[in-house]
Amino acid sequence: MKTQRDSFWDKIYELAQKDRDIIVISADMGAPALDKFRTNLPSQFINTGIAEQNAILVASGLAKEGKKVFVYAIASFLTLNCIEKIRVQSGMMNIPINIVGVGAGFSYPDSGPTHHLSEDIAIMRAIPNITTISVSDEFVAEKIAIDYKNFNNTYYIRLERQPDGVVFNSSDEVDLDKGIHLLSKGKKTLVLSNGNLLFKCRDIIKENKLDLGLCDLYRYPVNLESFKEVVSNYEKIICVEESFLPGGIGSAVLEALSDLELSIPCKRIGADTKNGYCYSYGGREEIHKFYGFDTKALTKILSEA
Repeated sequence: MKTQRDSFWDKIYELAQKDRDIIVISADMGAPALDKFRTNLPSQFINTGIAEQNAILVASGLAKEGKKVFVYAIASFLTLNCIEKIRVQSGMMNIPINIVGVGAGFSYPDSGPTHHLSEDIAIMRAIPNITTISVSDEFVAEKIAIDYKNFNNTYYIRLERQPDGVVFNSSDEVDLDKGIHLLSKGKKTLVLSNGNLLFKCRDIIKENKLDLGLCDLYRYPVNLESFKEVVSNYEKIICVEESFLPGGIGSAVLEALSDLELSIPCKRIGADTKNGYCYSYGGREEIHKFYGFDTKALTKILSEA
């Protein structure tokens, strides 16, 4: 199973050999596919060093001249360290760049809260002209790379660091405009999640033979038409996320329900800001335990749904 990072950059490299307007900017991040860029396409690769804000500014300048720019770094640094630059260049000026961050949620579990990413969905959702794709598997990552020519605004692409599983059978099945995919139907209750926790929920549902629907919600802003088509068949929704609860996936779902005037109860499971930042070490499961949704706790919650 390929990582989302490798699937994405391998496809971008393949396309860049034919499209010389593709430019990759790295804030001192490496990958085998980026090594190929550096060696074989040096005029299409820029390393700004550990200077994420500068990377955003360089990317915006190149995009203003018609280049298709992909800027890459650890997601927490590329978003939270660059909010003002992204707000001005992408939000206000609507210069279309592709912000590719690796390390969604708690993908760097033992690097501490500086590398944890629990606020980015809320922040990026609040800025106009930005589409966030929270990638769950290699095929979504590949589809983003394939569709890059259709992007007219800034795309924030948040990648998991390690592969957790697959949602789709191929990139042909992925619809980035809809941004929602039903994995299993269930009956009365639908579980909405993304990334690492999507696969944790899938394992729990399967192992405990729970009659729950499970859905990957990976695009923000939420496509209301597609969202309504899926959730209207359920009496209850449970959102499970690694983000802080204010402004995260659950908030996006509640806003969508309100905008659609759908009265479906929604329970949010995620990182409560009352617990603050997590300094517990020992892997992702240990962080989930800190916030109250480790495997044991999540199994109880879903079993009682």
